[in-house]
Amino acid sequence: MAEPVVVGLDSSTQSTKAIAFDAAGGIVAEGRASIALANPRLGWFEQEPADWRVSARAALRQLTAAIDPARIVGLAISNQRETMAHLAEDGSSVRPATVWLDERAPAEVEALAARLGRRTIHEITGRPVDIIPCLYRLAWMQAHEPELYARTALFADVQSVLVMDLCGGRARTSWSSADPFALFDIRAKAWSKTILEAIDLAEEKLPETHAPGPRLGELTAEAAQATGLPKGCPVFAGGGDGQCAGLGTNCTDPAQAYVNLGTAVVSGVWQPDFAVSDAFRTEIAAQGDGYIFENCLRGGAFLINWFVDKFLGGRADPAIFDRLEAEASALPIGSAGVLVQPWWGGVMDPHWDSQTRGTILGLSGSHGPAHIYRAILEGITLWLAAATARTEAVTGRSVERYVAIGGGANSPLWRQMLADASGRPVCISGTLEASALGAGMIAATGAGWFATIEAAAAAMSGPTRQVDPDPARKEAYRELGDIFADAHAATADLNHRLVALANRVSKEAS
Repeated sequence: MAEPVVVGLDSSTQSTKAIAFDAAGGIVAEGRASIALANPRLGWFEQEPADWRVSARAALRQLTAAIDPARIVGLAISNQRETMAHLAEDGSSVRPATVWLDERAPAEVEALAARLGRRTIHEITGRPVDIIPCLYRLAWMQAHEPELYARTALFADVQSVLVMDLCGGRARTSWSSADPFALFDIRAKAWSKTILEAIDLAEEKLPETHAPGPRLGELTAEAAQATGLPKGCPVFAGGGDGQCAGLGTNCTDPAQAYVNLGTAVVSGVWQPDFAVSDAFRTEIAAQGDGYIFENCLRGGAFLINWFVDKFLGGRADPAIFDRLEAEASALPIGSAGVLVQPWWGGVMDPHWDSQTRGTILGLSGSHGPAHIYRAILEGITLWLAAATARTEAVTGRSVERYVAIGGGANSPLWRQMLADASGRPVCISGTLEASALGAGMIAATGAGWFATIEAAAAAMSGPTRQVDPDPARKEAYRELGDIFADAHAATADLNHRLVALANRVSKEAS
């Protein structure tokens, strides 16, 4: 009989990936399906929870069509975070789910910060006050959609919606999928009574939470028929996609940080002890033991696609990226005087300012697309190198290397730039699907292949190559980093005034 496999089901923002892994972390088979993302109003981003279910089932059907389903001995879920479904008593959607990209609740952010205290929210949830967590959209719904809020019987994360769909029964999820709501006490590992009382929310309207790893349920006969998975296949408590990416890259000690060079750029490092700081957001690790100190930039590779789409005719010709990469590689450090602050979606750490905006400084008639392309990469890289240094200053522990995943890890220029600007080697992960692999590691442990999730991470992952920093470039990047840091202080107030003007003019026009 063929060797058994486990499935990592990664339900991300725009697609679901169902990937079967062997005990060495090799990909045996996979299935993929898209998820629609709606933008019905400026700053609003929504999805239908039914689409999560349909997409997951479609991806699993593709997977089971490619291998003997009898080989599958377990499944765990990695899910997009800070995305919330609003379900009625019968499980139907009261309204579309609000997605982590959503920015509808700036007034509620400030109101709750004033009522509870920024430090209190941060200390309980691990998350600095910011527009992304579900807490503030819940308050918005109370104020603006009170009838829909009253009809909602369950406020659910993506994982609990999928677990109910596959296994039936009550809503249940893992600690590391619950904590992004900013309703969760991440030291007590329980929903926070302080925060729930502040927004008058009953705990019964939230999923049951478990440590990552234990069995949450088994596949129902109906779900087995719909997906091709074996009836009774165990489903284990997985985690948020960021934390699962840390597992999938074997970043289970403080010396190694993962870097996802994707639509957003996310970097995280495991730490044994709880701490909070504006330098990072603190999350429960996907192995349940310890924490992830995470840095996040909402506008990562998104900025590159935005630039190409808006100014270079779009991405229909895939060679456009190769040309930009080649031309930018020939330019000097500093992009011949062009500097980008990549705050297209506001800035998270360390400033936590959703109202600031991106800037391009230093343009002249001598500059072209390659200069801006390189400056975008440099701006993201300088932010990331500084973010890691700030985390080190808080923890007193050195990050010795990065492990890169995501589409940007395919860029030789970006990899070398990150190594040079940070002074750290950049290892390239053996798989770009680190979140799915992290979920697969959890399933492998639940299936009895390994004694601990950490042992699974060590056995099922490994970098393929390493890019070392060039010491000759260190000083130029240090000087550029100083200019980058000063640029934010110099432009923050101007950005706020521009945003206020734009909002006022838009309101008057409507």
